[in-house]
This record gives sequence, structure tokens and C-alpha cells, in this order.
Amino acid sequence: MKSAHDIIIRPVLTEKSYDSMASKTYTFIVDKKASKTEVRQAVEEIFGVKVDSVNTVNNLGKMKRQGLHQGRRPSTKKAYVKLKKDSKGIEFFDSIAQ
Repeated sequence: MKSAHDIIIRPVLTEKSYDSMASKTYTFIVDKKASKTEVRQAVEEIFGVKVDSVNTVNNLGKMKRQGLHQGRRPSTKKAYVKLKKDSKGIEFFDSIAQ
């Protein structure tokens, strides 16, 4: 059984993610093998909030090359977590967005 901190790797801090914070939607890079249910439980445990829905996206790593050699950057999984209307916001994001 993985801990909540193993599932949630890091937050995504981009203009698009800042814009969606007004509607209580937060974006995280999560473990590639984590299910939506595991992501929901991890966010609720770490931040103490109520999660309404979780949407996930698998991103294939970009092709990169150095001279003759080419390879891929690591693939990632992104989770968009929407909180319930009566839930408080995630303080970590709120302090950064100000």
C-alpha cells in the first residue's frame, strides 16, 4: 500500500492551473499507476479537503535528441482534482496564487 505522499508527486503551477483555482480545481503530477480513487484519498488525506471529482491525463514524454542519439523524456500522469463547493480551498495553492 502506497502512502499519500507517494501518490501525489508535485503540484502543477502554470497559468492554466492558476486560472482553474477560482473554480476549486487543482492540478497535480501523480504516480503513473495511481487510480482516480487513490488520488482522491491522497488529496483528502494530505490537504484535509472534500474532493468532488478527479480527472486524469496520461502524457507521453517528448522525444529529445543529442547528436545521433535520441530518447524520450519521462512520461507523466496529471490529475485535475475538483473540490466540493462547501470544502475549503487548499492553503498551499492559495498562498502561492496571491
